[in-house]
Amino acid sequence: MEVIGIICEYNPFHNGHKYHIDKIKEMFPDSLIVLALNGYFLERGEISLLSKEEKIKIALENNIDIVVEIPFVFGSQAADVFAECGTLILDKLGCTKLVFGSESNDIEVLKRCASMQLKDSFNQKIKDYLDEGLNYPTALNKALGINIDSPNDLLGISYIKSIIKNNLNIEAISIKRTNDYHDTHSDEIIVSASNIREKYNQGLDVSKYTAYGDRLLKVNDDLLFNIIKYKILTDNDLSKYLSVDEGIEYKLVKEIDNVNSLDELIDKVKSKRYTYNRIKRMLIHILVGFTKEDREKLSYDYIKLLGFNDKGQDYLRNLNTDVLVNRKISDSFVAQKYELKVAKIYEMLTGNNSYTFEINNKPIKNID
Repeated sequence: MEVIGIICEYNPFHNGHKYHIDKIKEMFPDSLIVLALNGYFLERGEISLLSKEEKIKIALENNIDIVVEIPFVFGSQAADVFAECGTLILDKLGCTKLVFGSESNDIEVLKRCASMQLKDSFNQKIKDYLDEGLNYPTALNKALGINIDSPNDLLGISYIKSIIKNNLNIEAISIKRTNDYHDTHSDEIIVSASNIREKYNQGLDVSKYTAYGDRLLKVNDDLLFNIIKYKILTDNDLSKYLSVDEGIEYKLVKEIDNVNSLDELIDKVKSKRYTYNRIKRMLIHILVGFTKEDREKLSYDYIKLLGFNDKGQDYLRNLNTDVLVNRKISDSFVAQKYELKVAKIYEMLTGNNSYTFEINNKPIKNID
């Protein structure tokens, strides 16, 4: 039996995600699918429109056999960290293939790019181009000598880098993406998650693109901005938080009273070096209070099981590993401590009863 891994955020789960799962079942009919799932706050600094609990249920409803967690402390970081966490988890669960969406669908090019980025000389090239005033995506492409700027291709490269770097027994396989992440206007059956979020936030009907529009939540953006504003104005040392580097905290303090929303703040602060997504991640780390000191304490010392069906349960019973342990929640585990904190904040911003779900700490089984 093939054990296939996927890494997703489901913000929200849409027709493209269903296509992804169905395609895996078509390619590997007798496979077992393991999903490494990001939860409340996501890799690009977004806040999920689906609660973690609903994502787990939806995954199980759509033929995922095992769902495990990408903790906030890894899932809210840049692509390489997010990807490494996901691939290491899948490896520990016995996955030998990772299937992901790709705009180019050219796995050999993606592998070549990943190998290049792992060379010592590559980072120096990036630094040199940044010092010339180029933004990071442009510097990356110049260093690669290939024009790759599509989000899923870039994420795919991060997956492959982690596989090579950690010598994982995982084969990377791409599936052609049928939509453009940056397209927020298309009206096809399969559109990007960003397109759906844009339509949903405008109050439009999104039932054509996702079967789960009735489960989506509204994020209180005004409250989010006011909490972050309060933290920026009252915290004497913003530099202690992850992603706050190179004195950018002074710019945050300078601009916070001149803006009325997070988007306005990001527009004031962003630069060639500090991209929109990088600043959004930084603001989430400030919001949650995720410190650089705690980042240094992190390790992949356990895997949190979120859900499974009968097939997944049978597989887990026979899995030879000492890693898969849903340990009792304890402040001694940094990842768990932040997951509880994030659940409280998510509950404040959405009204979802997420904190109780985290405290109960019970995997969900069998959704019909």
